[in-house]
Amino acid sequence: MTTKSKVIVPDHIEKERNTKEKVTKTESETDKAFVSPEDRVLDPTLMDKSLIERMPQPSGWRILILPYKGRGVTKGGIHIAKQTVDREALASVVAYVVKMGPLCYKDKEKFGDTPWCQEKQWVLIGRYAGARFKLGDDAECRIINDDEVIATIQNPDDIVTL
Repeated sequence: MTTKSKVIVPDHIEKERNTKEKVTKTESETDKAFVSPEDRVLDPTLMDKSLIERMPQPSGWRILILPYKGRGVTKGGIHIAKQTVDREALASVVAYVVKMGPLCYKDKEKFGDTPWCQEKQWVLIGRYAGARFKLGDDAECRIINDDEVIATIQNPDDIVTL
């Protein structure tokens, strides 16, 4: 014959235990709203492609650029905090052209016969130009219009931001 013994628990511990049970129930209800990992779609054709190939292809007259982050270490060897480097990249006026949309610089009246820039070139842009987004590796990208390119440059370190 088994006898059940009653354990006396202080009120604050009982209250904490009941609160945890409610949170667990709420989380499990919330979890039901998400797609299960088994239902996620995987496109195996993307597995062999490089990061640049998987980046978005800009449409129309838009250009995909990567803002220049600058150096993470000063000339004197001092390491700059990631937060500071990220803030500088946000306000950067220097960027690398990754991809160009199919209609970039096609308007002969506006641009003439020569495009203002090409893929794999460093360019100057407006300080906060373009639509910003981040990729899976936490790298920030921007998509700008073709007429937002101010100039092309050879070396991004030649430009000092103010």
